[in-house]
Formats: sequence, C-alpha cells, structure tokens
Amino acid sequence: MKNSVIIGTGHYVPQKVVTNDDLAKFMDTSDEWIQERTGIKERRWVSGDETQSYMSEKAARMALEDAGMQPEDVEFIVFAGIAAEYMFPGGACFLGERLGLPGVPALDIRQACSGFIYALSIADKFIKTGTYKNVLVVCSEIQSTSINKSTEGRDISVIFADGAGAALLTASDNTTKGVLTTHLHADGNHKEELVLRKPSINDPQRISAETPADPDIYPYMNGRYVFKHAIVNFSTVIGEALAATGNQVADIDLLIPHQANKRISEMVGKKLGLREDQVFHNIQKYGNTTAASIPIGLSEAIREGRIKEGSLVCMAAFGAGFTWGSVLVRF
Repeated sequence: MKNSVIIGTGHYVPQKVVTNDDLAKFMDTSDEWIQERTGIKERRWVSGDETQSYMSEKAARMALEDAGMQPEDVEFIVFAGIAAEYMFPGGACFLGERLGLPGVPALDIRQACSGFIYALSIADKFIKTGTYKNVLVVCSEIQSTSINKSTEGRDISVIFADGAGAALLTASDNTTKGVLTTHLHADGNHKEELVLRKPSINDPQRISAETPADPDIYPYMNGRYVFKHAIVNFSTVIGEALAATGNQVADIDLLIPHQANKRISEMVGKKLGLREDQVFHNIQKYGNTTAASIPIGLSEAIREGRIKEGSLVCMAAFGAGFTWGSVLVRF
C-alpha cells in the first residue's frame, strides 16, 4: 500500500491588516479586551479583487511551486470552505478553472474549522487506495463579509478573518513518513451552538424584504459552550492519534491546532503537558481563518524552520457541527 506524503505547502492572506484599534472605531471594544479573550492583535480582511478563488489559487500555486510540480500534475482537488462564492457550484470548481484543469475531479466539503483535517483525511485515503497519486488540498475562507461589525456582533467579528492555505500530497512507498493516521468525529446534537442559519432552503423565499433585519443572517456562537467542548475534544482526538501510532506526547515536535482562540490552544497544550515551543500559534496576527488556519500555520511553520526532516507533527481542529479531528504526520 502506498503512503501519502505532504511535499508542498502554500498560503495566502489578504493585504488589508485590521488591528484591534481599527475595530474599536466602529464597535465598543478595545485592544486589551480582545487580546485578553482571544489573543488576537490583528487580522486580515479581503479587499479589492481578493475573492475566495483568488486566494485559493495563490495558496495552491505556492504549494505546487514548493513541490516542484505543475498544475497539470494534480489528479484530484479537495476543497474546504465554510461557504463559497456562489450558493453552487462550490469553490473546488472555481479553483479547477483558475488552475486550468478541465476534467480533473474537484470535491467540496463544508466542515467549517475542521475542514483541513477532513480534507487531508480524504486525500490520504484516495492515495492509499491507489486511486490518485497527486492530490491538492486547499482551504480558502472569507468571513469578513458576513459578520456583524457592530457592538452587538463583536463576540464574532473580533475573531473571524480571511485567508487560504494549501497542501500537495503525493504517493510514496516509504511507510515510515507521511500521513500516519487520521481521526474524524462529528456530533450534530451541538449544531445550534455555532451556526449561520440564513438564508435557508427551509424558507419559502430564501431572501425577502425582511431578510436584512433578521439576526439569523449573521453567524452565532455560544462562546463558552464551544470553548468547553473544544478543550475536551482537542485533547481526546490528539490522544487517539498518538495511541494509534504508539507515540507519546513527548514525541510530538509540533502541534498545529486550529487557530480558534489562543486561550484554547494554550489550555490544550498545558492539558497535554506540551512545552510552549511545541505548540504553533499565529492567531495573534491572522485571527481565526476557519478551515484555512491549519494549512496557513503548516506552511508558515515549514518556512520558519520549525518543521524539519523527521519531525512528527500533529494537527487538530474543532468546529461547527460539532466536528473535530486530528492528523499525525511524519515529515
């Protein structure tokens, strides 16, 4: 059986930097309030021509260049995004068009913050079964255009941001490196705690004269509820990955958690007994970019020299659905 190895990574973040002081100009908040609760100092919001597909192409081409490959080498695209430029089709087909890949299968998944973990697992299985040799995984997110940028919506709007990340996986005969194990979970009993309800196909008219005044057009999050479940499930699913491979926490060279909240990542690290240098953080400069946060972090960590040949890297996420999962990779 072939193993799947990550041979290229890439990322793109919008040019527009929005600081906490910028947010304080149009909502009742402050730099101190935001940093204390989230660890975020600034984030990136799209502007101009920075569409979801534009960002996904930038991240994808960076990953391809990193791998020394061309777009035509890609045999399958797995695309994760909490929403797409159109209600349908999804972002995968937009990216396929931009890369010039007519006929190459493109799959969309909507697993919110867990999107990269789910997408990586899908890519890994297609490679392990011998279906495809080279699979491109891309996550691209735009949250800034859907959030309530008033004091009423600040619990959401100070956190979420925009960006894209990508990873190129290829088949390898070396079973000692690459994706060692993946673990996925979901529990729809908690679906109402982190949700965007409208527009909905359940409405007789998806958009009506009353729509702009409906609070359900903005994302809702029960912050404390999500925080509590994230801490527990992060730790549990990381433990599953270690147990499945016979590794210990001390064997992890770097944990790249979904960048939901720096306080969550810090608490997970402490709960597992990880040193500070074993946990990757970039939420302070990018905010929560949903599915894109882990591949952005992976791409940066590699370029910063924090991931080297032989490094054992654990990636884990928790998000809406609730969905959560982990991946253990030997580089």
